[in-house]
Order: sequence, then structure tokens, then C-alpha cells
Amino acid sequence: MTLSPIPAIPEAVLKAHKVNEASDTRFKAAARLLQSLWRNDAGFPIGTHRSPDGKRRKLGSRLNTASARAGANFLNADIANLARREVVYREVGAIIDQERLWTNLLSSQPLAFNLFGALKLDQGKANAFFRALFPDYVEQVEGIQFEHSPGRGDPAFTADHSAFDVFAPIITTTGESGFVAIEVKYSETMMEPLAQIKPRYDELSAASQAFTDPTAQALREAPIQQLWREHLLSRVMVDNGLYGQGRFVVIHPAQNANCASAVRAYRRHLVSADPEVTGFQAITLEDCLNTLAEIGDQETACALRARYLDFARIDRAIFGE
Repeated sequence: MTLSPIPAIPEAVLKAHKVNEASDTRFKAAARLLQSLWRNDAGFPIGTHRSPDGKRRKLGSRLNTASARAGANFLNADIANLARREVVYREVGAIIDQERLWTNLLSSQPLAFNLFGALKLDQGKANAFFRALFPDYVEQVEGIQFEHSPGRGDPAFTADHSAFDVFAPIITTTGESGFVAIEVKYSETMMEPLAQIKPRYDELSAASQAFTDPTAQALREAPIQQLWREHLLSRVMVDNGLYGQGRFVVIHPAQNANCASAVRAYRRHLVSADPEVTGFQAITLEDCLNTLAEIGDQETACALRARYLDFARIDRAIFGE
């Protein structure tokens, strides 16, 4: 599949759609504009952003309060209702930013629900999807959880509050207990604020046998520190006997150059490119949508593609074609 190029959007176009954010990368600006166009086409009124000083301004990539409360950030009512239940029954200590989840169209948090919500609601579809995406690893999916951690703050794990966006306990192709732990990215730059380094990370990095140099300073810095921390969490879950095998997977759009670059940088620190050896894998959002279509859910694949990846629309917004 040919990917639409990501344009450098003229400032006048961004301003016209109220998505002119000076700090946006080229990809993030396009993704923000795409969300604004999607919102407008769907007939949802524009929402507002509140700055640190308390001032509010209209922002095209936000929903207004009424639309947010109605679940407009989700593909359908079933997924919106699932998100409501997940918030109510979230794990103790789980951090779910309510404003991001309900009003922020650009956030990867609602994307995680939109991509995996229907799979949680349909066991057969979940099995087909995970088997197709991980044919070497997954035989059966045992469930899907959101914002999951085996033990927030527990020194037996990473002694912090790291959690996976999506977590699927599985039965592997060899009959063992296993899991797929997923971090979902959309417009992130991978330069978001870093966690404070803990001595426990150094211990786990050395014990993991996943890195050519577990003491490398680059692992502890942007843009790959978060990948390192969550990978360590996945490894120690196996070491502690919770599961026989585990795989930490990052999902990101192919055209998010920052995410793609971070994944390449992280892989250079691994002892092998084989996920069976390191327990690390990266998959594009495009591949996920192609897999949905392959297992027969063309409707969801098309809806997700229109919402998150139809960058050809940006060209029409710029040139009016």
C-alpha cells in the first residue's frame, strides 16, 4: 500500500482550522488537522484547550463537552460504553486522563480503545486478529485489559507506576501461558517528559539479557527510555513466574518519523532482532488495520483508517481539490 506523503501544512490552513500549534512536528500537525477535519465531517462542535494559566481557546482537535460526554471520541456506542466501564473498574492506581480520553481526538488513549475495544467485546475476532498479527506466537487470546500493570510501585517488578496501554494474556503456539503487552503511539514525538531513573531499572536491565550493553546511557534518555522501562516490566513479569513467555509490542503509524526513529534506535541496543529472543516487537498501525481487514472486519479497518491515517485529506484541505 502506498502511503500518502506528510505535507508541510501552510500556517494559514492550520489557523483556518484552529489547529496551529507551534510545537507540533510535521506529522503531529497533519494528524491534528486530520482530527479536526474528521470532527467537522462528523458534525461535532469544536472543543477548547485550557492552557497552564487557565485560559481557554478553541482547538480543532478537541470535542466540545456535550459530544465528549456522548462518547464521540470512539468509533461506536459499544466502544464508548466499554471505555466508561473500564474507567469505573480501572485497576487501583491506574492513571487514565479523563480529559484526554473523552475530549482529545489526537490522544493515543482513545486510539487504544478504538483499535482493541471491539476485540475485547468479541473473543473470536480477538483470536483471529492476534493469530494473524503474531502467527509465530499466539494460539489463543485469554482476554484484553487496558492500562494494566502487574503491580504499581511493587519492588518485585519495576518499583514504579509503569503500565501497558493494552494487555492480552494468551496461550502461545507451544501451549505455554504468555502475554502481549502493548504501547500505542499516534502523534507522540518520543521526547515527552522522562521518568526519574530508579536503581531497580539498572538491576533489571542487567538481568534481562536483552541488551548488548545494559548500562548504556542512551537507554535511560529520550527518545527510548519509555520503551526500555516497559520492556523491562514485561521481562520481569516472566522472570517472576507470572507467565511462561511475554512480548512487549509498540504500535505506531508508519509515517510518524519520530516513533519510527526511536524504534530503530532502540533496536540497535538489543542483542537480537528476533522477538522470540528479546521479547520486543514493533508493528505499524497500518499493519494492524490491514490485519483487521484480512480477518473480515473491513468496516472497522476503514473507519480507523479514515479517522487516523487518511492523510490524502490534508492535500485536499490545502489545495481545495
